[in-house]
Amino acid sequence: MDSQYGDEKASMAQEKQNPPPYQEATQMGYPQPGPAQFGGYSQQPYPGQQPYPGQQPYPGQQPYPGQQPYPGQQPYPGQVYPGQTVIAVQPQMPLVTPQKDYLGYSIFTLLCCCMPLGIAALIYSILTRDANSRGNLTEATENSRLARNLNNAALAVGLVVIIGAIIYVVVVVTQINY
Repeated sequence: MDSQYGDEKASMAQEKQNPPPYQEATQMGYPQPGPAQFGGYSQQPYPGQQPYPGQQPYPGQQPYPGQQPYPGQQPYPGQVYPGQTVIAVQPQMPLVTPQKDYLGYSIFTLLCCCMPLGIAALIYSILTRDANSRGNLTEATENSRLARNLNNAALAVGLVVIIGAIIYVVVVVTQINY
């Protein structure tokens, strides 16, 4: 048995010493495209098929003459197609000197004075804060003014109700004692 395995080992060692002959590969890697080829294959359309209309241009490049954008696709920045309306939007920055939003005052009047007016004042306070962050001065000013007026009205209603309740209790208590 040892002689049988010894012969196999000897033949394996001989194969390792004599590698296969070198063959030069002529078609290694991807095939090189020719003038009428793409990827080594000719680009002939199937019968009844329209050829590919072309690619979209890169940013800053003008489209091919007569080429329209694909449906649902936006043109690249700076590229305008015939019949297209251009709307320029400037980025908004927060206001440097924001309007007062009266948020604390609104929470106080909501909880302690008059709930319906306090809710409305709280909404306008939040709208003022949003307008300040968007940089919209006119909207922030108007919402701030409305929040302040609603807070003042809620405070007045709350004070009238509280003072009226105190007077009512005093009158009722004095009537009972006499």
